[in-house]
Amino acid sequence: MEDTRVDTLSRMHILIVERDLAFSKALKEAFEGFGARVELTDEVREALRKLNRGDFNLVVCSFYDGDPDCQSLINEFKKIRPEGLFFVLTDFRTFQDKEGVVESLSGVDDYFIKPLDSRKFAKIVNTFYGERNGFSRSLTVVEPYVHQLKPFMLFRSPVMKRVLSGLPRIASSDQTVLISGETGTGKELVARAIHMLSPRAEGPFVSINCGAIPDGLIEGELFGHERGAFTGALRTHRGKFEIATGGTLFLDEIGDMPLHLQVKLLRVLEEGTIYRLGGEDSIRVDVRVIAATRRDLKRDVEEGLFRDDLYYRLNVLRIHLPPLRERRDDIPLLALYFLERAFNELGLLPPYPTLSPGTLELLEKLHWKGNVRELRNLMTRVATLLPQGSEKVLPIHILPHLDEFIEARNGSSQGYGDLPGVFIPIGTPFERIEEMIIRETLRYTGGNRTRAARLLNISLRTIRRKIKQYNLDI
Repeated sequence: MEDTRVDTLSRMHILIVERDLAFSKALKEAFEGFGARVELTDEVREALRKLNRGDFNLVVCSFYDGDPDCQSLINEFKKIRPEGLFFVLTDFRTFQDKEGVVESLSGVDDYFIKPLDSRKFAKIVNTFYGERNGFSRSLTVVEPYVHQLKPFMLFRSPVMKRVLSGLPRIASSDQTVLISGETGTGKELVARAIHMLSPRAEGPFVSINCGAIPDGLIEGELFGHERGAFTGALRTHRGKFEIATGGTLFLDEIGDMPLHLQVKLLRVLEEGTIYRLGGEDSIRVDVRVIAATRRDLKRDVEEGLFRDDLYYRLNVLRIHLPPLRERRDDIPLLALYFLERAFNELGLLPPYPTLSPGTLELLEKLHWKGNVRELRNLMTRVATLLPQGSEKVLPIHILPHLDEFIEARNGSSQGYGDLPGVFIPIGTPFERIEEMIIRETLRYTGGNRTRAARLLNISLRTIRRKIKQYNLDI
């Protein structure tokens, strides 16, 4: 008898949206028989809540004639998890043909006629995931850190597709990896993804920032020390290499490692052994090393700041993460994801305020010195301080939080693009910020309310209300 226990299905988290409770329970039992985790609901509103609380790989939704809710669920799921699968169930008794259903919905991966054959379903799920991008396919089955890794699954830029498409092959190797990129581009998350996709995934992932530990302490942190090795060493201490044995050691900011330690690191990479401080016996370690840097290590080698032999030993497999300004196509996806995640963490329920077209245009034009981390932090601040009742996030809600707009260090006014700016001290109440921005915009337009409203991407009615609220006589 053919084995229907499909490995892909056994790792999946499935949401079933079905009004027929008896049928949904039967589906749940069938899918759980393959090892899948399954949650049930009979209404779309509850399904939306579950989507924002859980990490579902697959949604199975029954579709009824004239029901608009299924499409809204598809849209939300694909926004949260673009690589996920959405399957529709129908008996077609209320439709003239299958094409009628297909034409009424978009974003559906496949359609199934009730009653569902679970054996056939399992095969189709496996086929779909076999056709998907290797990185996305592998990443979707990793549950513990899926929220941290999800930003890397939200991209449409060719440069990120090139970067991430090679991760499964890099992960399958046991060679050292060097990840380069500016601060905030996500070097540690890529390292974690490589670990989680690798044969070492069951082992530990240990991280250490070489630039954050004083020179006198970093050797003990990496290699450990014996009891009595120095004053205060009251007990034996295992270093990061020992702790990471069987797994992956991530050396962040390797370019900041002192030269004398670079020699010892090279020896560990070549021989696979370490010596604790104060110890005489060598200790074998089985560790894959992934290093990362914001620096130009090749230039550092030329200037004598980094050992050339260590550089070439680390630079076996190379990944360069582009700054956010070089992948602007990804900004809308990332911004919306971080915004909705922030709303969710605040305990709010969907539907959430969305980003207006003007806000998206603004975000795409910014320099993003802090890259993805800066965008994430900005969306968190905006979600936290957004006025209650707002249906959209407008540029006026974004501008007060931008470094490009606020210049508090020297008291100068810095504008956006060709527009003049407003000096806003950190800690200014939001209402005061809003008043200042509207006042200065009106001054810039010579009191033309229509033009001011257009610049701020708000309605004429709104700007009139704000002028009255703040008693602005310009």
